[in-house]
Amino acid sequence: MTTTFMSSPSLLLTSESVTEGHPDKLCDQVSDAVLDAILKEDPDARVACEAAATTGVVFVMGEITTSAYVDLQQIVRNTVRDIGYNRSEIGFDWETCGVISSIKEQSADIAMGVGHALEAREAQNEVERYDLEGAGDQGMMIGFACTETDEYMPLTISLAHKLVRRLAEVRKDGLLSYLRPDGKSQVTVEYAYGVPRRLDTVVISTQHDPEVSEDTLHRDIEALVIRHVCPPELMVDTRILVNPTGRFVTGGPMGDAGLTGRKIIVDSYGGIARHGGGAFSGKDPTKVDRSGAYAARHVAKNVVAAGLAERLEIQVSYAIGVAHPTSMAIETFGTAKIEEAEIERLIRKHFDLRPGAIIDRFELRRPIYRQTASYGHFGRDDLDLPWERLDKAADLRREAGLSPLRSVGS
Repeated sequence: MTTTFMSSPSLLLTSESVTEGHPDKLCDQVSDAVLDAILKEDPDARVACEAAATTGVVFVMGEITTSAYVDLQQIVRNTVRDIGYNRSEIGFDWETCGVISSIKEQSADIAMGVGHALEAREAQNEVERYDLEGAGDQGMMIGFACTETDEYMPLTISLAHKLVRRLAEVRKDGLLSYLRPDGKSQVTVEYAYGVPRRLDTVVISTQHDPEVSEDTLHRDIEALVIRHVCPPELMVDTRILVNPTGRFVTGGPMGDAGLTGRKIIVDSYGGIARHGGGAFSGKDPTKVDRSGAYAARHVAKNVVAAGLAERLEIQVSYAIGVAHPTSMAIETFGTAKIEEAEIERLIRKHFDLRPGAIIDRFELRRPIYRQTASYGHFGRDDLDLPWERLDKAADLRREAGLSPLRSVGS
């Protein structure tokens, strides 16, 4: 991708997003609502909560070790209500849906490695505090940032998220009261030598009441959603598709079963960057699938904001029960302003990527997660997320020997 992206005079790239009423996203929100409720009472809880949904029922399952009691039934119903599934006619009803749970404790084998890391077991003398807490699983996490948007995200996923957020907004405020909670967006951008040139295709599929006509739906969605969100200067010969099948009445868990963790590309970088494969929702911060990915985004965003590269992807890998990452690699796609080896040295100096350090730095043992479970975990200008803060950019730029930036946004 390095050579093709930066050297191609014309390249089409696409990202999608889904509304909070999409059945997979409903499950992500349930899982994170359970996590938040537990962390509010027991910040040291170990949580791996999964949800599944189908017609008329939500299943909650997983491994949870906690001293807290939470009302799973009420958490699920409140989440479904807030999304907007409030009557059986639209396919799901928060008051009458079934809620079935199956929860057990976390494996003692996993807990042992998380609470007493390999570094601590091998040490002859006292060890650093953060060497005591090992990663909750193995795997590789990806962080990414670029200069395409103010939030340092790819334009494709940035616009895809904004479109579905706008769908929810016009539904909830009554502007388009005939809309229902389920929906998807897809944005294709034409790039020229790595720079967005135009929007090639914009797709919106949205659930709706049966009475609304196709013409009305197309007109309203184009005017009040697509053109409200998409930059007019990029809408050049743009193909607009609204409900391409012609009808989307049956949706939500009635139209398609949902499952936690099935929208990992939507949650991250829209397919523009690589993905390690791990989902976020329902996992406490000892799970590096979540905390490691947040830390990797923090690294990438600060490096790009510092002007060390216009585009950066970082991979960090972990082994279960081991505190220090087993590897780190960066890719700047030919946009680095200093040597990549120097960027990597600066990252190692300024960012502690041990799980315990990440958890403390971002204060991750707090109930902050449900708000991330729809419309993306990164590039959120509507939320104050600690991994999105540009608190290292100035130091990185100064140590790299570059002239100071007049200002660095968040």
